Amino acid sequence: MGKRDDLIAKYADDLKTKCKMTPDMALLTKVTIGCGPAIYDNDAETVAASDPDELERVQKNFLMKKLGLSAGPKLMQGIEAAIDTYGKSERDKYRAVFYYLLVKHFGKESVYK
Repeated sequence: MGKRDDLIAKYADDLKTKCKMTPDMALLTKVTIGCGPAIYDNDAETVAASDPDELERVQKNFLMKKLGLSAGPKLMQGIEAAIDTYGKSERDKYRAVFYYLLVKHFGKESVYK
């Protein structure tokens, strides 16, 4: 297995153990690939959920640009729901897992088909 496959397995484990859900492996793989080289960078591989600037970037660059959602309070509510699902006390929120939770929350799986 390659490094990406190892990371996808780690992300799937996070979804099972921390988020208490069975991952759709095909979707998780596509979301992970969509994250690009960020998953290999120690700083960029996680989402700093306590940093308002980081959450704003997730909202603009992922939810609005990638998923095509319109600006509004529902976006931040979705981000908060993903934080709650992952666990507020969970320090390392992997970007691919976080984005996967957002895709599921907003029902935007079709973006990755």
